Amino acid sequence: MHTVLRLLQNDHLNIIGLDNINDYYEVQLKYDRLKNSGIPQDNVKYGQLIQSNIYAQYKFIQLNLEDTKAVTTLFAEQKFDYVISLGAQAGVRYSIQQPYSYIDSNIVGFMTILENCRQHNIQHLVYASTSSVYGLNRKLPFAPTDSTDHPMSLYAATKKANEMMAHSYSHLYRIPTTGLRFFTVYGPWGRPDMALFKFTKAILNNQPIDVYHEGKMLRDFTYVDDIVENVYRIMLQPATPNLNWQATAPNSDSSSAPYRIVNIGNNQPILLNEYIAAIEQATGKQAQKNMLPMQPGDVPDTHADVSSLEAITGFRPQTPVKEGVKKFVDWYLGYYG
Repeated sequence: MHTVLRLLQNDHLNIIGLDNINDYYEVQLKYDRLKNSGIPQDNVKYGQLIQSNIYAQYKFIQLNLEDTKAVTTLFAEQKFDYVISLGAQAGVRYSIQQPYSYIDSNIVGFMTILENCRQHNIQHLVYASTSSVYGLNRKLPFAPTDSTDHPMSLYAATKKANEMMAHSYSHLYRIPTTGLRFFTVYGPWGRPDMALFKFTKAILNNQPIDVYHEGKMLRDFTYVDDIVENVYRIMLQPATPNLNWQATAPNSDSSSAPYRIVNIGNNQPILLNEYIAAIEQATGKQAQKNMLPMQPGDVPDTHADVSSLEAITGFRPQTPVKEGVKKFVDWYLGYYG
């Protein structure tokens, strides 16, 4: 939704949004996001393209990415120039409980996108990866050139696979692809399974919150507006071959193919306990903390090296955590009353 609204600021772009509206979290939130961009809930029917009643440039379709026939038909009819792939089964802990859903969406679904980009000569494919791919790597800050060979969850493994799949298509078919490793995105309209959403809800309802690793985890929390501004700017600058790339000493963030990997993070990591303090300040209430050990699949620290991002877009994430958290809490109070 945030990406669509940013793209709509460019009058020359016609945009089609796609989502399967699954029930991984509350479906009504997804319908209300669509309403925010002019798509009435009652009009949504699987496989049917719907015109926004607010934006003449925008249409929406409900589809599963792994519905190869339907997605192929959509590509053939719409003749896209650019593709921004943000659709995936997300969540580190959920991938331990429901591993097959990650294969369907993140592997089969992404394969459908790649193959259609090949068939229709897409000018640039931009896709979401994740900071989770750094896995057991403890060198900080994480740079796109660092090793990502030791993922700690199936979710991270599927996103690493996406990067490798994209490279093979960039190499074989010269499709420009850019993978974006997002670092703990937060903000209004966010996912209810994320810490900010869960903590805000519990604190406002005088309920305890589960704090893993006793709040000592370091996270590079990145505000959603900073994310989408970079997504937009990168889309308009297709990846090109790195003319200095050497097969005998290969960098992993670029290639002799039109392929690149970029971090998008705030570059100012804070402790989880500081994040909770920002929520307490924004809500005016004290959290009741249930201190717990580290959970399987979680990494202790994240910190993004965004130098390559800034070199490409001329923009780096800059929203302070206290400001971003307050914007979320204000939205939350308005949305849930």
